[in-house]
Amino acid sequence: MSRGITAGRRGFAHISPVPVIALSMYLNLGISQMKDSTPKGLVSCFPKPGMVRLFLITFLVLTASLEFTSRLIAAEAVDAKQLVRAAMDHWRGVTSYSEMTRTIQRPEWQRSMSMRSWSKGDKLSLVRVTEPRKDAGNGTLLKDNDMWTYSPKINRIIKIPSSMMNQGWMGSDFSNKDVSKSTDILDQYDHALTAQEEQGGHTVYTIEAIPHEDAAIVWGKETLKIRDDFVLLEEQFWDQDGELVKVMKATDIAEMGGRQVARVLRMGKVETPEEWTEMTVSEVEFDIELPAGIFTLSNLRNPRQ
Repeated sequence: MSRGITAGRRGFAHISPVPVIALSMYLNLGISQMKDSTPKGLVSCFPKPGMVRLFLITFLVLTASLEFTSRLIAAEAVDAKQLVRAAMDHWRGVTSYSEMTRTIQRPEWQRSMSMRSWSKGDKLSLVRVTEPRKDAGNGTLLKDNDMWTYSPKINRIIKIPSSMMNQGWMGSDFSNKDVSKSTDILDQYDHALTAQEEQGGHTVYTIEAIPHEDAAIVWGKETLKIRDDFVLLEEQFWDQDGELVKVMKATDIAEMGGRQVARVLRMGKVETPEEWTEMTVSEVEFDIELPAGIFTLSNLRNPRQ
């Protein structure tokens, strides 16, 4: 990136006026010292040491001020809600298939489980456990705004009531709503861009999401950190009293399925840092053709995939 441009991605760019103003200042300073057009007069146009110091101080002050202003202008050009939308679409694709391992860490024990996942758009997803053998076949289906689980041990499909969507999914630190990848964060929140910073060669945007007053949301607010290539780096969950409750972080990012994705996501509560749940993706494909009937209660009970 050239020195005269401050830019994000996807058109979030503008030209900084600092180099132009600096050059103009320097030339005007020299011309003001010129006594005539003779060679002697030309030599006289070079600023004296004291004037050079004044120029440098003024230049530094202007640089800081104008660059700060330019960052504000760039920030205002970013639509916070659209950035959240883009991050969700980036992770989901039009359709997706993935294989992952979920690990629950507790002070006394650690438990891992392998699973497969399919998704289509915002409203359809299926997660099925493959290992360990005693848990194989357990599944979770999201269809529209409804969620069901299936347990082979009792051969029963159970619909999850809305009152239980914020409870832990299969005993983990991820809630049922987290696993469902709900669009509530888009539909029931107002969004504001509160900060941006350069990190590892990327611009990282911080977005504050506040629930609508009439929204049936348990959180007081959520804070998201999204990279300029739409990778969600962190999501913070705050209660109604303004206390930070839990945090999800991308602890490893890699190119998978033809795009940069969070390969490892860790969710944990602030008050118990020694307890957490990690989702580690080992394989992912995006924008693929999925079999008909995959997102049905029949397929949840009797897998065809």
